Amino acid sequence: MKKRTLLSWSSGKDSAWSLHVLRQDPDIEVVGLVSTINEEFDRVAMHAVRVELLKRQAKAVGLPLHIIPLPNPCTNEIYESRMNDFIASIKNEGIEYMAFGDLYLEDIRAYRESRLKDTGITPLFPIWGIPTDELANTMVQSGLRAQITCVDPKKIDPSFAGREYNQSLINDLPDNVDPCGENGEFHSFCFAGPMFSQPVDITLGDTVEREGFVFSDLL
Repeated sequence: MKKRTLLSWSSGKDSAWSLHVLRQDPDIEVVGLVSTINEEFDRVAMHAVRVELLKRQAKAVGLPLHIIPLPNPCTNEIYESRMNDFIASIKNEGIEYMAFGDLYLEDIRAYRESRLKDTGITPLFPIWGIPTDELANTMVQSGLRAQITCVDPKKIDPSFAGREYNQSLINDLPDNVDPCGENGEFHSFCFAGPMFSQPVDITLGDTVEREGFVFSDLL
């Protein structure tokens, strides 16, 4: 029996690459995507991607999308309560695994493992520990394409917002910035690559500063 797995889906490149890696494993069957959204703005948290684009992604990868709405602002207690309700609901569907696109932040992995402990759902980390410079180059060379939708101007120049994640961008990143943005330097929306049956159509919108971050809107 294959491992029926849901994938935590942020809409970004690391989630997309995790899907690609999971689909290479003959023991795993990815049966759906899971995304949390800001219910006030109807967008993916942090990535600021519209839910409509999220749905286009799910269609292009051929998987059902599970959306967990979160209030704005959202306390940790509310977040954990809604996640617990979701986990309880999927166990009736024979789901035994949930995958995450984390790369090397030990505290985040430990948090996910602790929250899933004793739930009957086992966490998977398909791209964990891959050197991020190597991973960045592999993703770009594979044909993966993504747009930078959010940057933290305290960590990276705001001009990176709205740029495509490609070799040119990777080359332009300062040495102290992780090439995959694992430390929150930037977030992305993946719109093409080997995990998609066809590219997701996007149009670049306005760039705005809000709540200490710089966001580049996609339509």
